[in-house]
Amino acid sequence: REEKVLPVGKHPLQLYSLATPNGVKVSIMLEELLAAGHSGAEYDAWLINIGEGDQFGSGFVEINPNSKIPALLDRGEAKPVRVFESASILMYLAEKFGNAFLPTDRAKRAECLSWLFWQMGSAPYLGGGFGHFYAYAPIKIEYAIDRFAMEVKRQLDVLDRQLAHNEYIAGAEYTIADMAIWPWYGALAKGLLYEGGEFLS
Repeated sequence: REEKVLPVGKHPLQLYSLATPNGVKVSIMLEELLAAGHSGAEYDAWLINIGEGDQFGSGFVEINPNSKIPALLDRGEAKPVRVFESASILMYLAEKFGNAFLPTDRAKRAECLSWLFWQMGSAPYLGGGFGHFYAYAPIKIEYAIDRFAMEVKRQLDVLDRQLAHNEYIAGAEYTIADMAIWPWYGALAKGLLYEGGEFLS
């Protein structure tokens, strides 16, 4: 929509995002990497105000052609690497820092990635479905609210059954799957997302 150069800070990792459930996943990962002592995980975070259309500026579109947050630019490589889609960014950072928060055992890795991509496939029903029709739609459509509320309740049951037998979503280890799921479903379970906790319960 407009020519707009993105700001660039002093660190190799440049994060362009917003504090939405999708947007904070990468911030969580970067902060966990720093807390675990990974040098090189320092980053500059830049606000992309999706309400004002920042995601359609030319600089952002160069990093994410789909104009969605979050997006990451790794300037620490010989040629800067762009990474978009939150799960892709989590995997990229995990691998960049020695498989941090990503199991190397094949079965455990498969379990972790299954839950990571479960979140990616399920969240549109939560955000674009339930969240939109329950909290944001200008017209309240009972069928749409009921349809997506029941799907979200089903998803919460899936998580509840998995976590009943596991300390973390993919087993005994804290992984990128937890970092992806918590901002959406943790906030929802605590009643912080869409103010829909009481309705869903």
